Amino acid sequence: MVFRWMDLSDWLSYRATGDDTRSLFTTVCKWTYLGHAHMQQNNEKDSRHMEACGWDDDFWEEIGLGDLVDGHHAKIGRSVAFPGHPLGSGLTSAAAKARYFELGLVAGIPVGTSLIDAHAGGVGVSESVPLSYSRPKESDKEALCHRMVLVCGTSTCHMVVSQNKLFIPGVWGPFWSAMVPEHWLTEGGQSATGALLDYIIENHVASPHLANRAASQRISVFELLNKILETMMLDLKRPFLASLTEDIHVLPDFHGNRSPIADPKAKGIICGLTLDASEKQLALQYLATLQGIAYGTRHIVEHCNAHGHTIDTILACGGLVKNSLFIQEHADIIGCPIILLRESEPVLLGAAILGAVAARKYSSMHDAMKALNASGQVIHPSKDPKVKKYHDAKYRIFRELYEQQLAHRLLMAQALA
Repeated sequence: MVFRWMDLSDWLSYRATGDDTRSLFTTVCKWTYLGHAHMQQNNEKDSRHMEACGWDDDFWEEIGLGDLVDGHHAKIGRSVAFPGHPLGSGLTSAAAKARYFELGLVAGIPVGTSLIDAHAGGVGVSESVPLSYSRPKESDKEALCHRMVLVCGTSTCHMVVSQNKLFIPGVWGPFWSAMVPEHWLTEGGQSATGALLDYIIENHVASPHLANRAASQRISVFELLNKILETMMLDLKRPFLASLTEDIHVLPDFHGNRSPIADPKAKGIICGLTLDASEKQLALQYLATLQGIAYGTRHIVEHCNAHGHTIDTILACGGLVKNSLFIQEHADIIGCPIILLRESEPVLLGAAILGAVAARKYSSMHDAMKALNASGQVIHPSKDPKVKKYHDAKYRIFRELYEQQLAHRLLMAQALA
């Protein structure tokens, strides 16, 4: 009874143009398509509707969905294209008039093959690096491979590209040309980051009073918590703000571990709770959770580098980057600079880049990224060796918390056997 199976981004492009060509991104990342079947067609300047030759028909048969590939793959896509490839004849007259678009656009405007939000963010930020970070003897393609993009929101995506395929346990990919054409994409992730911070704050008894105080000062709850922590650091004569959490440690796997352990059964842990129900104690739990999230990203970066990547720079975007403490703790914990963007909406910038390539404003995706990406503030790690020593110790505890959880899981399984 199914007419077509399509990812949302491909569906919107289809509704806009009547062209059901699929994006290499959606097919490769979501539908087990082998993008590297098109490595001989890797000149995106001459990109055309490429015949979909990367489907694994045996896979569909094995899982009982062989009917998806009947009729030469009609239901899952006969043709694919690089992101930004112009579709059909552009926006159709019917779509230009349709209520579900309502964009005030005229028929014929180019529509590019799509990406989802996080990957569009990757396109919108990957070249946002100051000139001082360029390596004279390194090509642009090589330079891209030293950067990891964090798209930080409800969850966090960790994206890095390479020129060679790198298979990394517990990390998705590699996906050829799924984000940046002619590069292999590796994607890690944390299932709950912004959502976890909200959970920790909103489920504390001091949360309602804290929210009222923040509203009366016309600042966010995060800004108020950061102020409370600054005051606590001064009052307690602490050497640096992060040291406030020496007795509280958080394993942030409240929604399982996506990367690099890939354990959906993993649970969150808060170590160091007391009967204190004050706003100050909430601030400490918030800081320890924020640090736990950053230790998780450090774990992903170290794991990727241990398996062939050479990440030494982080580019961050998304709602959480508005929190200065979140970014500084990540820089201190990971130990490398974090570059923020001049553009406040890099996901939309990535979508605009796809449109610009589709309109032939630029000859390639990479040319468009170089022209339209722009760096903003750069956050450097602390130069204080005590900060590094402190975070190295807490990171060791972070790693041990999961190992202890595994031991406890085994012990209980044996007790119930």
